[in-house]
Amino acid sequence: MNEPVLWYFADPMCSWCWGFSPIIEALREAYRPRLKIALVLGGLRPGETAPMTPAGREEILHHWHQVHERTGQAFKFDGAMPAGFVYDTEPPSRAVVTAGSLAPDSVFSMFKAIQSAFYAEGRDVMQRDTLAGLAAELGLDYAGFLQAFDSDEAHIRIRAHFKQARQVGVRGFPTLILQQDENLHLIANGWQPLDEIREKLEARLAGG
Repeated sequence: MNEPVLWYFADPMCSWCWGFSPIIEALREAYRPRLKIALVLGGLRPGETAPMTPAGREEILHHWHQVHERTGQAFKFDGAMPAGFVYDTEPPSRAVVTAGSLAPDSVFSMFKAIQSAFYAEGRDVMQRDTLAGLAAELGLDYAGFLQAFDSDEAHIRIRAHFKQARQVGVRGFPTLILQQDENLHLIANGWQPLDEIREKLEARLAGG
């Protein structure tokens, strides 16, 4: 049997994925010897071009408050998503795959850095210079990151991520799917407590 893979379908601009951040970190730490955990950028709102409406902003802020109350994750509510803000999740997602192409071990670090910058610090992570700055903080070359970020290869890579999510029927984030050879098992769809996820994962790994 091949090494099992736990596919983590998420988007850096998904607030429940930010709430899930401590859980995926705990899973990566606990299960590193037993299985591979791989991130797939699912594509929450890729290619959005219209500025957010006041009603849309209020709806998202409502979700943010729910996530904060449920998970305790930090949010900067004041001044979030100012007038004219375009909620295009493609650039931050492409930044994650770009970082991974330059330094494979930086995928989860870049993902978390973007989440933290957006939710906890209120930074505009749709801007390429902001994303390059975050990459530089992780030790990647600023100019080299921008060159890779703008490349055709990066656009191809992120479209492949979005396609993978669609092909397995993932529509919401975060989602965890365990792959054992050719078999796919849904472990979690949406935020769930760590204990519940570990119970389901252990049952599947044990053949249950």
